[in-house]
Amino acid sequence: MIKRALWQGLVAGTAGGLVMTLGEKIEQKVTARSDSHVPARVLERLTGMREQSGKQPLAVNWTMHFGQAALLGVLRSAMANAGLRGPVASAQFTVVRLTNDQLLENATGVGAPPQTWPRGELVVDLLHKAVYAFTTGAVADALAARNGPGPGRRHAALRPGRHAGVGPLPRRDAYGR
Repeated sequence: MIKRALWQGLVAGTAGGLVMTLGEKIEQKVTARSDSHVPARVLERLTGMREQSGKQPLAVNWTMHFGQAALLGVLRSAMANAGLRGPVASAQFTVVRLTNDQLLENATGVGAPPQTWPRGELVVDLLHKAVYAFTTGAVADALAARNGPGPGRRHAALRPGRHAGVGPLPRRDAYGR
C-alpha cells in the first residue's frame, strides 16, 4: 500500500495544487489581490537559502507551493488507500493542509497565526485550501478505488458502526494479501 500511496499521492497532490493555483489566479483577477510570496520565504528559511527582499523568485515560490501540495497529497492518498474516502475525509484533510501551512509559516517566523489576519484574507485562504484538499481527495479516492475498498471499509462492512464485539480483520485481509 505504501508504494501505491506514494505515487498516487504525488499525482493527487499535484492535481490539487494545480486546481488551487488556477482558482487563486482567477480570484486575484477579480479581487486585484497580489501574489503571495510566503511560500518562497518559508522555503528560504527552511533551507537556509539567502533571503530575498521584496518580490520573491517565481521558481522558489512555486517549488514550495507545488512541493508542499504534492507531498501532502501522499497523506491524503494513504487515507484513501486505508478506506478513508469521500467528503468527510477531504474535510479532515483540509484541516491537515491548513495546519501544515501554519506550522511552517509560524515556526519560520514568516507568517502570523490566522486569528490575527484580516477576516477577508482568512476566508480567501480557507477557500483555496479547501479547493486543494477536495481536489486532492477526489483524485486520491479515484486512484485508490481501483484497488478495492481498503481495509477500513472492509472492516466496516463486517458490521456497520463501532462495536466491541467486532475485532480487527485477519492480517492478510487488512493488508490486501
